[in-house]
Amino acid sequence: MITRRLLLPTLLLGPSLASTALAQAPAPAAAGAMPVVTTFSILADLVRSVGAERAAVTSLVGPDSDAHAYAPSPADAKTIAAAKLVFVNGLGFEGWISRLIRSSGTRAKVITASTGIAPLKAEDDHGHGHGHGGGHGHSHGENDPHAWQNALFVKRYVANIRDALVAADPAGAELFTRNAAAYSASLDALDAEIKAETARIPAERRRILTTHDAFQYFEKAYGIEFVALRGVASDAEPSARELGQIIRQIKQGRITALFMENITDPRAMQRISAETGARLGGRLYSDALSGADGPAATYLAMMRHNIRQISGALAQS
Repeated sequence: MITRRLLLPTLLLGPSLASTALAQAPAPAAAGAMPVVTTFSILADLVRSVGAERAAVTSLVGPDSDAHAYAPSPADAKTIAAAKLVFVNGLGFEGWISRLIRSSGTRAKVITASTGIAPLKAEDDHGHGHGHGGGHGHSHGENDPHAWQNALFVKRYVANIRDALVAADPAGAELFTRNAAAYSASLDALDAEIKAETARIPAERRRILTTHDAFQYFEKAYGIEFVALRGVASDAEPSARELGQIIRQIKQGRITALFMENITDPRAMQRISAETGARLGGRLYSDALSGADGPAATYLAMMRHNIRQISGALAQS
């Protein structure tokens, strides 16, 4: 379904960027490192950044893959059974994880990385829910789970990760605390960088169309309005009427850039571009990192890539 949250003002809650050194891949896990499982690639990167060589991190959902539509395998249950810690995003993001954890019989401690963040509601500007995921088994309920799209909120993820690692591996406490502090400083820098990029975009041009509603936290933090073809779950298709509504907005000049995401089917967006003549901007990364050789191989790189794609498309007259 189409989600419209028009003219939402910016709230100050952004993410920040990391130093270039920190944007490099963390040290590989040492032999005997603690086995840790995360549900998806963005969370895996955060855990690796804090845990460094003392955490052997496995992500159930890999780069360029959609956690909304994920179907766990028997091998995933074995991976979880062998873990000491399991990190989940929470906020209804991983509808499949509770059953998987139960079936694995694991004794791992399960940590919800988003604990402490006040979630946004998964609602449009008329106050209805989007009806995302109806019939697909991937509904999020009422919360929007994409809290990592606000860089400053990721400081809460990092603190939760640090505390869980310290509790599970006290000998690594100094390393985890130091890495978490350095990464938090990177997030402050990232937040400032995104705000500076946004400031370059004329206010009346800060509206774009994306394929699913993953950017509400980014919108509230940074003041760029996102109109989405689908709801919070990436598998709800827009109706013909909704597509017509979007096409009218583009023709009226109210939406000036169209972006696809790395996890969604591009065909609806290509059709809209063909019908309106609106240019397709680049690809945004929402729920998954790129592969190691892509432009969004780490969380910090992903956020920088996204804001540069957006400001590059919108800052042009």
